[in-house]
Amino acid sequence: MASQVVQFAGLSDRDRKAVPHLPKLGEGDHLELHVRRRDGEEQTISLPPAAADVVEALLSRLLSGERVAVIAEHEELSPTEASIILGISRPLVVHRMEIGDLPFRYVGKHRRASLKDVLALKAQLDVQRKAMEALAADAEDLHREYGI
Repeated sequence: MASQVVQFAGLSDRDRKAVPHLPKLGEGDHLELHVRRRDGEEQTISLPPAAADVVEALLSRLLSGERVAVIAEHEELSPTEASIILGISRPLVVHRMEIGDLPFRYVGKHRRASLKDVLALKAQLDVQRKAMEALAADAEDLHREYGI
């Protein structure tokens, strides 16, 4: 069973319409979170600039209709979780692990890969995909222009 490290969340259309877009923060701006608890207690938290940047990016993606997940850098992912990030099947992730493309370690009988290694493989796969798309476009142009 997956550890559910990767849990995507999104906003409904109704929620997206109810939340105003956060204006782009400028230099010197800061972000505060105002929390009102069920029992009526209120608290305001001032966020440091790095955290404000993350919240700004998170809200921007959610309000544009994307689903997002927050993952800690040190997390280890199961093959199923890695497959979600990589956009490939779980068996293909296991194959990548077995041939050495994706470093992993065993935790008991279960494989785990670091998020850093999964993201590095994703970057490599994205470059390969773009190269293949460019090659396909070139081949299509050659066929259209020269009948090759």
